[in-house]
Amino acid sequence: MCKCENRKIKAVFFDQDGVLFNSMPFHAKSWELAMTENGMPFSAEQTYRNEGRTGASVIQENYRAIYGVDAPQEVIEAVYSAKSDHFNRLTGGKLPDLIPGVRDLLTFLHQHGIQCWVVTGSGQRSLLNNLCTTFEGIIKPDHIISAFDVQHGKPHPEPYLKAWERSGFRKEECMVVENAPLGTRAGKAAGLFVAAVNTGPLPDSDLTAEGADRVFPSMHALLEWLQQN
Repeated sequence: MCKCENRKIKAVFFDQDGVLFNSMPFHAKSWELAMTENGMPFSAEQTYRNEGRTGASVIQENYRAIYGVDAPQEVIEAVYSAKSDHFNRLTGGKLPDLIPGVRDLLTFLHQHGIQCWVVTGSGQRSLLNNLCTTFEGIIKPDHIISAFDVQHGKPHPEPYLKAWERSGFRKEECMVVENAPLGTRAGKAAGLFVAAVNTGPLPDSDLTAEGADRVFPSMHALLEWLQQN
């Protein structure tokens, strides 16, 4: 088994956006356009700081901040539909590139008998529907926790707790790989070891402030560390 901080790791729970796929720039532009079109200014930085939340939660948080009340359901649905349309248009209907080094990392884990899970707040079906084919033989359909599987998205621990419970392993046998502050917070709130890989524009300090056990500059660095432990 692969060891990590003197633990025998049997399952790794990967976030999706910014961890598996280099999709965050597309999400940032899509959120900016969809929110602004519906009277709610939203910046790229806000996307990265809200990364990990479900789409409905992102809209709700922004609506409350601007208007001081909860967003009507029809607003949530309209904004998220627009956001999905913009995302698909910006990507040209194609999958974003993989984060450099992530395929090597997942292959290494799979070859060592370690389960690879995806735990994401995303409801972007264009990405979710391709996970098992993109990582064929490594990620299984029942090893995916998405926005459709939880009542509370990140930073609530429910997504990672659900993955841990379904895995059947002890917490000390599981590890989270995140790139976002709120996802890191969720992983730590679930009582799991969190390796944060900073693939975005936010400083490392935003990840350590949320309790990341280790922060890495790249997937290659994380893989090298795992190979040595």
